[in-house]
Order: sequence, then C-alpha cells, then structure tokens
Amino acid sequence: MKLRVRVSVSAILLLILSLVATPAHAATAGDVVTAEPTTVYLLPGRHLEVPVNAWHLVYRSTSATGSLNAVSGTLLVPKARYSLGARPIVGYATGTHGLGDQCAPSVSMSEGREAELALISLFLLKGFAVAVTDYEGLGTPGTHTYMAGVSQGHAVLDSIRAATRVPGAGLSNRAPVAVMGYSQGGASAGWAAQLHPAYAPELRLKGVAAGGVPADLHAVADHLDGTDDFGLAAAAGIGLDAAYPELDLEADLNDRGRDLLADAADDCVGDLGKLAGLRFADISTVDLLNQPKWLARLAENRLGSTPPRAPMFLYHARGDETIPHEVGAALRTQYCAAGVNARWASLSANSHVLGAVQGGPLAIEWLALRLYGLPAFGNC
Repeated sequence: MKLRVRVSVSAILLLILSLVATPAHAATAGDVVTAEPTTVYLLPGRHLEVPVNAWHLVYRSTSATGSLNAVSGTLLVPKARYSLGARPIVGYATGTHGLGDQCAPSVSMSEGREAELALISLFLLKGFAVAVTDYEGLGTPGTHTYMAGVSQGHAVLDSIRAATRVPGAGLSNRAPVAVMGYSQGGASAGWAAQLHPAYAPELRLKGVAAGGVPADLHAVADHLDGTDDFGLAAAAGIGLDAAYPELDLEADLNDRGRDLLADAADDCVGDLGKLAGLRFADISTVDLLNQPKWLARLAENRLGSTPPRAPMFLYHARGDETIPHEVGAALRTQYCAAGVNARWASLSANSHVLGAVQGGPLAIEWLALRLYGLPAFGNC
C-alpha cells in the first residue's frame, strides 16, 4: 500500500542527523539528536503561553523489531526551582492523535490545540518536568507505528532518558520517574511498565498510571468492527503493518480497502470518522485479523504477559464505547494474578472521553504521591 504521508524538509534533515552517530560514542537509545527551544500554548492563535522552559526534541529510540530509530517529542520544565531534591520527571504518553506528522503532539502544543495540556499542566504546577513523546513515525519520517506496543513503550522510556540529557534542562538521571497515559497512551504506559526492568532499568520508576487501556488489540478490533470508531481499528492496521513489514497489509486488501486506507494514512484522529460504519469484510477479501501472521503479532502486542515491577494505577470507564471495560478489567485481573502492586478504579463515566476527564486527576494525584516517596497500596 502506497501510504501518502506528509514529510517536511526539516523532518528529512532531522532523520539524516539521527542516522549519523556522534563522534564521541556509538548511538544508543535515549541519546539526544537535536534539542531546540520551543514555545507551548494553551489556546490557538499563540494565546496563553505555558510558563515553562520547553524544547522540541529528536532522540534515539528502538523500534518494535529492535532497530535504532529517531523519535521526536517535547520536554517541558517549570521555570521555578524545585526544592524537594531532584526534580521528578513524568513520561506522558498521549492518546490517539492520528497518523500524519501534522497530528503530532509537539505540533499541536506549539499551535495551542493540545487538549491533553490540561492534564500535563497539573504535573507542571507541582514542579515536575514532563517529557511528551510523539511516538515513532509521528513527527519524523515514515509511517506512525500506531498501536505497536513495544515501539510505543520504548518511545516513552527513551523520552525520559533523553530529558536527562538535554543541556540546560537541569534534570538528573537519578530523578524519580513516573509514566502516565490514556487510550493509546494507556497502552504505551503499560508497555513502558512491562519493558522497564529489561530495557531501561536505570530509570527510577516509581509508578505508572494507565487508563482506558486497549490491552487486547484483537478484542478491541472485533468490538470496533462496523462501529462509528472503525477508523481507529483501520489506523491500527496501518500502524502495525508499518511496524511489522511481513504483515503486508496491501496484499490482503481489496481495491476499496487500498483506496480508503491510503487516503487515511496521513489523517488526524478527527478525520478518521469518514471510515465510520465500515467492517473489515468491506476492505479485505480474507479474514484479515485471523490470519496466522496477524494473530502472532496481535498476541505479541497484548499486554499482561510480563508483570511490571513498578506500582500500577489502572482505570477504565464502565461506559466506554470505544475500548470495552472488560478489556481493562481483564488486564487488572492478569496483573493481580501475577502479584503486581496494582490499584484499580472502575469509573462511572459513560464514555471513553469522559473516562479520561474523570480518571486523569485521580491518576495524577496517585502518581504525585509515588514521586514524593509514599508507598503504594493495591486493591487486587
């Protein structure tokens, strides 16, 4: 499938820079390629500048298949001095933004249209630094590997590593660390928690909050088939195909499917509604998700097989129409059975979006207590 992805000249230059190892040492995950000062706004039209020192970053990370790559993101550090020791660092994983580079969180923050700044600001008000990844292929050349959990978890952990290496940011590699995310970000946070012990054990991870988690991609895709949110399932197909070339999605699509998914390949999340009501059977001549190659990669990207060592706060709206409540509850059950220190909140919210609104502040306060050094108590 010839995906039409918008790539700027500056993004191409950044990729070239990312592929050149620094003369001092071999390239490693978490290395900073570029760190350019930027400005973040709360509202469009460059209104209400967020009072922080901010950098647009390009840093090295690792793909789902183990290759070194380049990922962009934004680092936010409050201007006020932090007096309680090393300033804590939060790796914040955003929810679904889309597939095109123009959808990246770093772009939306610089243009004053990033809704999740409402939650990010609550961390900043506590004096915490926040590293926000754009994920692989979102803001850098290539297709966004949307919902490839290993890639997303790596991108989150490496954004924190990179934050400690930005000259002038004043952040310590011994700082207490936390991770938070909802929806796509909830999956990314969960993967960061699972990958942390083997991939980034030097990070002092004190807690992870993951909400609205699409822990089982196959179950979520089955649920979305034929619904208004089918575009999210199609986007995940594009993202997983980019992460794992052997899936060869184009070969399994019919002509209509090729046209529709090629057109969606650089859409932001608000544009994916044009795929509402479609089914996988409308875009493919085969039982797409139940082919062995897809079953293998979907199983590989199912959360729960490796118990995190860090305390977890999991939350899910009972009325979630996009990611079924039972998917999040099943992850909680699996973690509890494995002995994870997990706290679960089943929220009264009657939609996916309202789950983020209701659960976000609870997650932030829970994480703040972990960063202040207070113990976590689960409710398995």
